[in-house]
Amino acid sequence: MFENLRNVIEQVGKDEGIDKKILIEALEDAMLTVARKHYGFARDIEAKFNEKTGAIELHEFKTVIGDVFDDEIEISLEEARKLDPEAQEGDSMGFKMETGSLGRIAAQAAKQVIIQKVREAKKDIVFKEYINRKNEVVTGIVRKVERGDIIVDLGRTEAIVPRREQIPNEIYKPGDRIQGVITEVHDIARGPQVVISRADENYLIQLFKMEVPEIYEGIVTIKAASREPGIRAKIAVSSKDSDVDPVGACVGMKGSRVQSVVSNLRGEKIDIVPFEEDPIQFVCNAIAPAEVSRIRMNEAVKQMELIVQDDQLSLAIGKKGQNVRLAARLTGWKLDIISENEILRRAEGGQIPLRHIPGIGDANAEVLKGLGFETAQQLLDADEEKLSSLPGFSTDQIHEIKDTVLLYTEERAKTLSTLKNFFRHEVDSMEFIDSLDDKHLEIVKIPGIGLKLLRHLKLSGIETLDELLKSSIDDLATKLALTEDEASLILNTAKSFVEKRARMSIDEKLKNLKALEQGILDMSLDEQPEQEPVAESR
Repeated sequence: MFENLRNVIEQVGKDEGIDKKILIEALEDAMLTVARKHYGFARDIEAKFNEKTGAIELHEFKTVIGDVFDDEIEISLEEARKLDPEAQEGDSMGFKMETGSLGRIAAQAAKQVIIQKVREAKKDIVFKEYINRKNEVVTGIVRKVERGDIIVDLGRTEAIVPRREQIPNEIYKPGDRIQGVITEVHDIARGPQVVISRADENYLIQLFKMEVPEIYEGIVTIKAASREPGIRAKIAVSSKDSDVDPVGACVGMKGSRVQSVVSNLRGEKIDIVPFEEDPIQFVCNAIAPAEVSRIRMNEAVKQMELIVQDDQLSLAIGKKGQNVRLAARLTGWKLDIISENEILRRAEGGQIPLRHIPGIGDANAEVLKGLGFETAQQLLDADEEKLSSLPGFSTDQIHEIKDTVLLYTEERAKTLSTLKNFFRHEVDSMEFIDSLDDKHLEIVKIPGIGLKLLRHLKLSGIETLDELLKSSIDDLATKLALTEDEASLILNTAKSFVEKRARMSIDEKLKNLKALEQGILDMSLDEQPEQEPVAESR
C-alpha cells in the first residue's frame, strides 16, 4: 500500500488538480496515524516520503541516556555508541521501522485517511478558486430547483441561485443554461457553496464591462448602478477622455450594446445617465427623462426636494415610484418630488395656521383647531355639509370665515406670483420667496425694496413693517452698511407707502359709504307712490 506511490500521486494530482505536496502530506499523516495506533502513542515516530523509492518510510526516535527508564523512547549510551561511536547523552537517534507488520486493517484505515485528506484538499482548492472569483460572471447548467432555489452545476462545484437573487417571473428547468454573478462563497462542511445572483447591481455592471470595450479598458467608468430586477435599472457613467461620450459608448451603434445587456436581463429597461460631481446636476440627470425646475437641498441629511412642472410629476415619480426610487439609490440622496402647483399651494397660505390670518381671531382659530381645522387648506378643502354642521358656528359665520381665508390666500398668491415672475431666472430667489411669510411680503411691497434688501433686513433682525418704521436712520445705516442718505430714503419711502395705503383705505371706506347712501336713496325713491298725470289746458 505504501510502496511505489509516485505514479499514484502523479495520477491523482493530475486528475483532481491537487498539488503533489498536499497528497504527500496526506499520505505521511495517514501512515503516521496507522503507525501510532499499531505501536502506541508514546513512541516518537515520524513518517517521510522517499522520492527515490516512492515509498513512505517510518522512523522511530529515541533519546540517548545513561540509565534507561523507558526503552520505547530511550536508549542507553552503551547501545547508542555501538551504532554511533560519537553519540552523547541527550542526543536523539533515529531508527528505520518495518511497515510490513502494520497489517491489512491498518492499511485500510490509512486509505480512509488518504481519501479524507484528498477530499479536504479538493474542497480547499475549489474554495480558494471561487473566493477569488467574486463579482465574476459565470455560466452553468441548471441541475434542479429546490423550494424556489436553483441548483447550478459549474463543473468544479455546484452553486445556488436563491429565490431572492432571481429576476422575478423567470422560469428555469433542469438542463437550461443560466448566467449570473458570484456574490458570496461559503466554506461549509459539504464543500464550498457558491452563491450566484441575477438580481444584483453588480451583475448589470459586469454585463456592461463585457459588452463595452471602453469600460473594460478603463476609459469609461460606471460610477453607480441601481436596479429593480426585470423591470428597470439606472447606471451612471463618466469618461476619462473628453472625446469619448460615456453614454454613447454604453448605448452602442443603434443601441446594439445596451440591447445585448437588456436581452440578458429579460427585457429590463436601462437608463444610462452621465455622472456629475455636482450632486444637484447628478440628481437632475438621474431623474431623467423628467425635467426639474428647481431644487431645495439639505446637505446635513443628504435630502433634496425636486420641484417639477405639473406635467412632469408622473414622469419624475415613474410607475409605482420606480423612477424616483432608482434615482435616489443611484445618487445616494433622499429625494422628494413636488409639483409647482403644490409648492404654490403651500406658499399661497394653504399650510399657514388659521390664527395667523387677519380677521379670523384667536378665539375662532382655537375652536376650529379643536374641530380639526388648523390650517387654511384644511378649511378650504372641507365640503359644505361638514362645515355647516360645525358646533358653535352659524352657517353665515363659517361662510364669512371661509371667505376671509379665501381672500387672504388669493391676495398672497398674487403677490408671490408677481415676485416669482420677476425673479424667475434666479433659483436662489425662488427658494427665498417660498420662505417668506406675510410680514415679509408687507415689506417687499414697498417700492424700491427688493429681495436683496429684504434678505439684509431679515439678517439684521428687521422682519416687520413696524420694526422698519421704528428704526432710526443711524441704526438702519449701521445694520445695512448704508450711507445715512440711503437709509433715510428707505425710511421715507416706507412711511410714504404706509400713508398712501392709509389714504387709500379711507378713500375706499368713503367710496363704500357713498355707494351705500346712493343705494338707500335709490330704494327710497322706488318706494314713493306715482303721481297722477295733470290734464293739459286747452
